Amino acid sequence: MKELSQIVAQHNRLRSWVKPMAANMQKMEWNEELALLAKERATSCHANIPPPDSQRFHHIGWNTRTAPHGATSFPEVIHSWFEEGQDYIYLAGQCRENTTCQHYKQLVWASSSHVGCASQECPREDDLWELFVCAYSPGGNWEVNGLSVVPYRAGSSCSLCTSSTSGCFRLWDHVGGLCETPRNPCRMTCGQRGHLNVSSCKCQCVPGFTGRFCQVRCSVGCVHGRYREEGCSCQCDIGYGGAECAEKLHFPFHSCDVRIEEDCFMVSAESDTFYGAKSLCQEQGGILAQIHNQKVQDILAFYLSRLETNNEVTNLESETRNFWIGLTYKPLKDSFRWDTGEILLFSSFAFGQPDNQGFGNCVELQASSAFNWNDQRCKTHNRYICQYAPRHVSLWDGGR
Repeated sequence: MKELSQIVAQHNRLRSWVKPMAANMQKMEWNEELALLAKERATSCHANIPPPDSQRFHHIGWNTRTAPHGATSFPEVIHSWFEEGQDYIYLAGQCRENTTCQHYKQLVWASSSHVGCASQECPREDDLWELFVCAYSPGGNWEVNGLSVVPYRAGSSCSLCTSSTSGCFRLWDHVGGLCETPRNPCRMTCGQRGHLNVSSCKCQCVPGFTGRFCQVRCSVGCVHGRYREEGCSCQCDIGYGGAECAEKLHFPFHSCDVRIEEDCFMVSAESDTFYGAKSLCQEQGGILAQIHNQKVQDILAFYLSRLETNNEVTNLESETRNFWIGLTYKPLKDSFRWDTGEILLFSSFAFGQPDNQGFGNCVELQASSAFNWNDQRCKTHNRYICQYAPRHVSLWDGGR
């Protein structure tokens, strides 16, 4: 087992040493089936016999070396294959005249990601020799129209890894990095409150928690409203507010900053996290603003830009000059939804958004993008816009 680890480590170390540096060199791993094929070929004691067939591997590359018994070891043999690289001219894509470097090319063939090796003592006349064999998959040393294909692409290490091998493996004795399958291809974690489904890159939360990363604790009892499991919050009945919809409310509470048709919009003076802002709006009988058409978007963007021009958006507790609206990403729905549960029919995301930068799960009106939308971390402290519906006044007044 120790020798197998040494063989793999030697391959990966030497593959990281190539000059020029490789941009797409893959990390190699041991494969037992390749090792059995290498053993079958080595047992024949003839390095040049046709290689054994394989049902699993479409194309196998081979490196062999014979040496007097006890004169060398597998790591030394592998290094001798790598030293052939001194006779390989990368820019020309060929070996120097009257030299061979096929072993080197197979050793550093970028897409070869699996290796299996074996050795065998072989009698030869009155001496005892040893045959060393390594099998590689996928194999290399291809030719196209009489020209040899270069074994790897030159460039900064790991800069041309494929999406399936987007991890970058490097040890202390490596010069460049090697492309490998990342341990966590989703590049996310669900913490201790959920389990990551790698195939869908979604968190499956334990009872009592929700959110894209199971970061929100659910401890809400809705007195006059409907519990929304996805948002871990209450959707209050008309005329009730507060975190648990227990407060009887009456409209109007204040004058509107902006009135668009029948809806009233108020811009907060304070800043808070997304869920803090959501609760504050609800305590006043409103919701975080929803933008369902271009008219509302244009008017709010114009109003906020005027506030910014007049330097009226400065808040010492605010981390940005942006404003929360009532839109979040719902992992179970795999889409953005309004806090009322409505699907997103109109959107005004800024160019290149949403990009999930910093695991953005909540949506803000972004000052730097003319108050178009941007996905942002929900813990960010922004000012926010509350929305109230005067059309419900008659229903609320009737409850006085």
